[in-house]
Amino acid sequence: MAGADEDLWVVSTPRLTTEEPGTALRSVGIALDVLECFSTDAELGVTDIARRLGVAKSTVHRMLTVLGRRGYIEQVAATGKYRLGIHVYELGQLAQARHALRHAALPVMRYLSDTTGLTVNLAIPDGADMVFVERLEKPGLEEHLEHIGRRLPAHVTSSGKVVAAFNSDFDRARREAGFPPRVSRTVRSEADWDRELELARRSGFATSESESFNDVSTVAVPIRNMRGLAVASLSLMGPTGRIRVEIPRLAQLLRTESRRIGRQL
Repeated sequence: MAGADEDLWVVSTPRLTTEEPGTALRSVGIALDVLECFSTDAELGVTDIARRLGVAKSTVHRMLTVLGRRGYIEQVAATGKYRLGIHVYELGQLAQARHALRHAALPVMRYLSDTTGLTVNLAIPDGADMVFVERLEKPGLEEHLEHIGRRLPAHVTSSGKVVAAFNSDFDRARREAGFPPRVSRTVRSEADWDRELELARRSGFATSESESFNDVSTVAVPIRNMRGLAVASLSLMGPTGRIRVEIPRLAQLLRTESRRIGRQL
Protein backbone atom coordinates (compact mmCIF):
# COMPACT_ATOMS: atom_id res chain seq x y z
CA MET A 1 0.00 0.00 0.00
CA ALA A 2 1.09 3.58 -0.57
CA GLY A 3 2.61 5.34 2.41
CA ALA A 4 0.61 8.55 2.34
CA ASP A 5 -3.09 8.63 3.07
CA GLU A 6 -3.84 10.93 0.15
CA ASP A 7 -2.36 8.43 -2.32
CA LEU A 8 -5.44 6.24 -1.85
CA TRP A 9 -8.04 9.00 -1.69
CA VAL A 10 -11.47 8.02 -2.93
CA VAL A 11 -14.28 10.34 -3.94
CA SER A 12 -17.73 8.81 -4.22
CA THR A 13 -19.96 11.78 -4.98
CA PRO A 14 -20.78 11.66 -8.71
CA ARG A 15 -20.77 14.70 -10.93
CA LEU A 16 -24.11 15.22 -12.66
CA THR A 17 -23.24 17.89 -15.22
CA THR A 18 -23.60 15.68 -18.27
CA GLU A 19 -27.11 14.72 -17.17
CA GLU A 20 -28.42 18.29 -17.06
CA PRO A 21 -30.77 19.10 -19.99
CA GLY A 22 -30.40 22.43 -21.74
CA THR A 23 -27.46 24.81 -22.12
CA ALA A 24 -28.35 27.05 -19.16
CA LEU A 25 -28.73 24.20 -16.68
CA ARG A 26 -25.58 22.55 -17.97
CA SER A 27 -23.66 25.79 -17.37
CA VAL A 28 -24.95 25.90 -13.82
CA GLY A 29 -23.84 22.31 -13.36
CA ILE A 30 -20.33 23.05 -14.64
CA ALA A 31 -20.07 26.08 -12.35
CA LEU A 32 -20.97 23.89 -9.38
CA ASP A 33 -18.47 21.26 -10.52
CA VAL A 34 -15.77 23.94 -10.61
CA LEU A 35 -16.56 24.85 -7.00
CA GLU A 36 -16.51 21.17 -6.00
CA CYS A 37 -12.94 20.84 -7.30
CA PHE A 38 -11.79 22.98 -4.38
CA SER A 39 -13.16 20.54 -1.80
CA THR A 40 -9.85 18.67 -1.88
CA ASP A 41 -7.41 21.33 -3.17
CA ALA A 42 -6.71 24.77 -1.74
CA GLU A 43 -5.55 26.26 -5.05
CA LEU A 44 -6.05 25.14 -8.65
CA GLY A 45 -5.19 26.51 -12.08
CA VAL A 46 -7.43 26.61 -15.14
CA THR A 47 -5.64 23.63 -16.70
CA ASP A 48 -5.98 21.60 -13.50
CA ILE A 49 -9.74 22.15 -13.36
CA ALA A 50 -10.28 21.58 -17.08
CA ARG A 51 -8.42 18.26 -16.93
CA ARG A 52 -10.33 17.16 -13.84
CA LEU A 53 -13.75 17.98 -15.29
CA GLY A 54 -13.02 17.00 -18.87
CA VAL A 55 -14.11 20.35 -20.31
CA ALA A 56 -12.39 23.03 -22.38
CA LYS A 57 -10.07 25.51 -20.65
CA SER A 58 -12.07 28.36 -22.17
CA THR A 59 -15.19 27.03 -20.44
CA VAL A 60 -13.40 26.81 -17.10
CA HIS A 61 -12.00 30.32 -17.47
CA ARG A 62 -15.46 31.66 -18.23
CA MET A 63 -16.93 29.95 -15.17
CA LEU A 64 -14.13 31.20 -12.93
CA THR A 65 -14.71 34.73 -14.16
CA VAL A 66 -18.43 34.57 -13.35
CA LEU A 67 -17.84 32.97 -9.96
CA GLY A 68 -15.13 35.52 -9.21
CA ARG A 69 -17.47 38.44 -9.84
CA ARG A 70 -19.86 37.01 -7.26
CA GLY A 71 -17.17 36.38 -4.66
CA TYR A 72 -17.28 32.58 -4.85
CA ILE A 73 -13.78 32.33 -6.32
CA GLU A 74 -10.73 34.56 -6.10
CA GLN A 75 -7.42 34.57 -7.91
CA VAL A 76 -4.18 34.36 -5.93
CA ALA A 77 -1.89 37.11 -7.10
CA ALA A 78 1.34 35.29 -6.21
CA THR A 79 0.55 32.11 -8.15
CA GLY A 80 -2.12 33.05 -10.67
CA LYS A 81 -4.17 30.11 -9.46
CA TYR A 82 -7.64 30.22 -7.94
CA ARG A 83 -9.12 29.45 -4.53
CA LEU A 84 -12.51 29.66 -2.84
CA GLY A 85 -13.67 33.20 -2.19
CA ILE A 86 -14.97 34.86 0.94
CA HIS A 87 -18.62 34.55 -0.12
CA VAL A 88 -18.38 30.75 0.11
CA TYR A 89 -17.23 31.20 3.71
CA GLU A 90 -20.12 33.57 4.42
CA LEU A 91 -22.72 31.16 3.08
CA GLY A 92 -21.09 28.25 4.90
CA GLN A 93 -21.23 30.13 8.18
CA LEU A 94 -24.89 30.93 7.62
CA ALA A 95 -25.71 27.30 6.86
CA GLN A 96 -23.85 26.17 9.95
CA ALA A 97 -25.47 28.78 12.20
CA ARG A 98 -28.95 27.77 11.03
CA HIS A 99 -28.41 24.02 11.47
CA ALA A 100 -30.71 22.85 14.28
CA LEU A 101 -28.92 19.52 14.82
CA ARG A 102 -25.59 21.28 15.29
CA HIS A 103 -27.09 23.56 17.95
CA ALA A 104 -28.49 20.56 19.81
CA ALA A 105 -25.19 18.67 19.59
CA LEU A 106 -22.66 21.37 20.48
CA PRO A 107 -23.08 21.28 24.30
CA VAL A 108 -22.78 17.48 24.22
CA MET A 109 -19.72 17.67 21.98
CA ARG A 110 -18.00 20.13 24.30
CA TYR A 111 -18.68 17.82 27.23
CA LEU A 112 -17.24 14.83 25.35
CA SER A 113 -14.20 16.83 24.29
CA ASP A 114 -13.47 17.91 27.87
CA THR A 115 -14.18 14.47 29.32
CA THR A 116 -12.14 12.35 26.89
CA GLY A 117 -9.51 14.68 25.47
CA LEU A 118 -10.31 13.28 22.02
CA THR A 119 -11.50 14.89 18.80
CA VAL A 120 -15.32 14.88 18.59
CA ASN A 121 -17.21 14.72 15.29
CA LEU A 122 -20.83 15.33 14.30
CA ALA A 123 -21.66 13.96 10.84
CA ILE A 124 -24.75 13.66 8.66
CA PRO A 125 -25.40 11.37 5.67
CA ASP A 126 -25.50 12.83 2.17
CA GLY A 127 -25.76 10.60 -0.87
CA ALA A 128 -23.31 7.77 -0.20
CA ASP A 129 -21.03 9.88 2.00
CA MET A 130 -20.83 11.34 5.48
CA VAL A 131 -20.42 15.10 5.84
CA PHE A 132 -18.77 16.23 9.06
CA VAL A 133 -20.72 19.37 9.93
CA GLU A 134 -18.94 20.03 13.23
CA ARG A 135 -15.61 18.95 14.66
CA LEU A 136 -14.00 19.85 17.98
CA GLU A 137 -10.33 19.05 17.40
CA LYS A 138 -7.67 18.03 19.88
CA PRO A 139 -3.91 18.15 19.20
CA GLY A 140 -2.32 15.20 17.46
CA LEU A 141 -4.38 14.79 14.29
CA GLU A 142 -3.51 18.02 12.50
CA GLU A 143 -1.46 16.34 9.77
CA HIS A 144 -4.46 14.21 8.80
CA LEU A 145 -7.31 16.69 9.11
CA GLU A 146 -5.72 19.76 7.55
CA HIS A 147 -5.51 18.15 4.11
CA ILE A 148 -9.11 16.99 3.72
CA GLY A 149 -12.55 18.47 3.42
CA ARG A 150 -15.51 17.50 5.57
CA ARG A 151 -16.86 14.75 3.28
CA LEU A 152 -15.79 11.10 3.40
CA PRO A 153 -17.24 7.98 1.74
CA ALA A 154 -19.42 6.15 4.27
CA HIS A 155 -17.52 2.87 4.10
CA VAL A 156 -14.23 4.37 5.34
CA THR A 157 -15.76 5.82 8.52
CA SER A 158 -17.30 4.44 11.69
CA SER A 159 -19.91 7.19 11.32
CA GLY A 160 -20.96 5.91 7.91
CA LYS A 161 -21.20 2.33 9.12
CA VAL A 162 -23.33 3.13 12.14
CA VAL A 163 -25.73 5.38 10.24
CA ALA A 164 -26.13 2.82 7.44
CA ALA A 165 -26.88 0.15 10.06
CA PHE A 166 -30.01 2.08 11.09
CA ASN A 167 -30.89 3.85 7.83
CA SER A 168 -31.72 1.55 4.92
CA ASP A 169 -31.82 4.30 2.28
CA PHE A 170 -28.30 5.39 3.18
CA ASP A 171 -27.13 1.78 3.22
CA ARG A 172 -28.54 1.29 -0.28
CA ALA A 173 -26.82 4.45 -1.58
CA ARG A 174 -23.43 3.23 -0.38
CA ARG A 175 -23.91 -0.22 -1.90
CA GLU A 176 -24.79 1.35 -5.25
CA ALA A 177 -21.69 3.57 -5.11
CA GLY A 178 -19.38 0.65 -4.30
CA PHE A 179 -16.49 0.29 -1.88
CA PRO A 180 -13.26 1.72 -3.35
CA PRO A 181 -10.22 1.43 -1.03
CA ARG A 182 -8.65 4.34 0.82
CA VAL A 183 -6.02 3.05 3.26
CA SER A 184 -4.80 -0.26 4.66
CA ARG A 185 -7.96 -1.59 6.34
CA THR A 186 -10.76 0.04 4.37
CA VAL A 187 -13.93 -1.97 3.72
CA ARG A 188 -13.55 -3.24 0.15
CA SER A 189 -16.53 -5.51 -0.54
CA GLU A 190 -20.23 -5.89 0.13
CA ALA A 191 -19.48 -8.89 2.35
CA ASP A 192 -17.18 -6.74 4.50
CA TRP A 193 -19.87 -4.05 4.63
CA ASP A 194 -22.51 -6.59 5.68
CA ARG A 195 -20.32 -7.76 8.57
CA GLU A 196 -19.66 -4.22 9.78
CA LEU A 197 -23.35 -3.30 9.72
CA GLU A 198 -24.36 -6.46 11.56
CA LEU A 199 -21.80 -5.70 14.28
CA ALA A 200 -23.11 -2.15 14.54
CA ARG A 201 -26.71 -3.33 14.88
CA ARG A 202 -25.78 -5.80 17.64
CA SER A 203 -23.59 -3.44 19.66
CA GLY A 204 -25.15 -0.06 18.90
CA PHE A 205 -21.81 1.42 17.81
CA ALA A 206 -19.21 1.08 15.05
CA THR A 207 -15.45 1.40 14.95
CA SER A 208 -12.90 2.33 12.32
CA GLU A 209 -9.24 1.42 12.68
CA SER A 210 -6.85 2.62 9.96
CA GLU A 211 -9.74 2.87 7.51
CA SER A 212 -9.89 6.63 6.90
CA PHE A 213 -6.30 7.37 7.94
CA ASN A 214 -3.50 5.00 8.88
CA ASP A 215 -2.93 4.76 12.65
CA VAL A 216 -6.10 6.74 13.43
CA SER A 217 -9.22 5.14 14.90
CA THR A 218 -12.76 6.24 15.69
CA VAL A 219 -15.80 5.06 17.62
CA ALA A 220 -19.24 6.23 16.48
CA VAL A 221 -22.87 5.89 17.53
CA PRO A 222 -26.02 6.87 15.63
CA ILE A 223 -28.16 9.86 16.49
CA ARG A 224 -31.70 8.58 15.93
CA ASN A 225 -34.94 10.52 15.64
CA MET A 226 -38.19 9.61 17.39
CA ARG A 227 -38.90 6.96 14.72
CA GLY A 228 -35.58 5.25 15.35
CA LEU A 229 -34.06 6.35 12.04
CA ALA A 230 -30.37 7.28 12.14
CA VAL A 231 -30.11 10.87 10.89
CA ALA A 232 -26.56 11.63 12.06
CA SER A 233 -23.63 10.25 14.01
CA LEU A 234 -21.53 11.26 16.98
CA SER A 235 -17.96 9.99 17.11
CA LEU A 236 -14.67 10.19 18.98
CA MET A 237 -11.40 10.16 17.06
CA GLY A 238 -7.79 9.67 18.12
CA PRO A 239 -4.59 7.62 17.79
CA THR A 240 -5.31 3.92 17.37
CA GLY A 241 -3.34 2.95 20.46
CA ARG A 242 -5.48 5.20 22.63
CA ILE A 243 -8.87 4.34 21.12
CA ARG A 244 -8.38 0.58 20.94
CA VAL A 245 -8.03 0.05 24.69
CA GLU A 246 -10.99 2.30 25.56
CA ILE A 247 -13.65 1.25 23.06
CA PRO A 248 -16.22 -0.10 25.58
CA ARG A 249 -16.03 3.00 27.80
CA LEU A 250 -16.07 5.44 24.89
CA ALA A 251 -18.98 3.66 23.19
CA GLN A 252 -21.06 3.76 26.36
CA LEU A 253 -20.31 7.44 26.86
CA LEU A 254 -21.28 8.20 23.26
CA ARG A 255 -24.52 6.21 23.50
CA THR A 256 -25.61 8.13 26.59
CA GLU A 257 -24.87 11.52 25.06
CA SER A 258 -26.36 10.71 21.63
CA ARG A 259 -29.70 9.95 23.28
CA ARG A 260 -29.72 13.46 24.73
CA ILE A 261 -29.40 14.88 21.24
CA GLY A 262 -31.95 12.49 19.77
CA ARG A 263 -34.61 13.58 22.27
CA GLN A 264 -34.44 17.07 20.74
CA LEU A 265 -35.12 15.90 17.18
